[in-house]
Amino acid sequence: MRIKGYEGGPLTAGEPLLKRPGFWSTHLLGLCPRAPGAERPVPEWFGDDGADVDELQETLCDPERWPVFRVRAADGSGVVVVYRNLEGDEGIDFLATYPGRPHAQQFAQWEGERVGPGLPWTEIVRIADAPALDAAGARDPHARLLLLLPLLDEPHVPAEAPPRLTAALTATGTPPATAPHTARRLLAGLTSGPWHDPAWGPSWGGGQHLAGEAPSP
Repeated sequence: MRIKGYEGGPLTAGEPLLKRPGFWSTHLLGLCPRAPGAERPVPEWFGDDGADVDELQETLCDPERWPVFRVRAADGSGVVVVYRNLEGDEGIDFLATYPGRPHAQQFAQWEGERVGPGLPWTEIVRIADAPALDAAGARDPHARLLLLLPLLDEPHVPAEAPPRLTAALTATGTPPATAPHTARRLLAGLTSGPWHDPAWGPSWGGGQHLAGEAPSP
């Protein structure tokens, strides 16, 4: 696999991994805050166990195969999520795609925390709910929302966010008994960190929305 505009390693389609036990806890557990006195986040919150995570990580973090998850919207905008399994420089790269532009542009990374700008909740939902049916990639809106969740970049989310996130977690395997708590902890971690105030100006050429005109190369 090749991604125009991204100089990476041995890329491979990662979407088949979305249904593997251990995927969502691996992708999302690091977003949960570990406040003093609070319960330590564990894979069981997502319906997984340690064995699931260990087995999945052997595949997800294989330096010989970098999984790619494509979250493209019907209008040509979207995000490509790349597990950068470069030995000594592991992380997750987030690439933006734009309508009418063949090249993707990297705009953020996840390396224990997000480096670079993210997206507001409304933009994450817009992309999640409008899959490009004529392009390869993740099409389930629940999985798409969770793939993009590490990009959430605003201090306050709308009232619809906790139930929407709870529904996405439940649909992808999180037990109904733990899904609301897991959703709250995820949102607490994401909204308590540094965020990009739109008043500071465009964050990466096109601002925090992907549907408009692409930034100049």
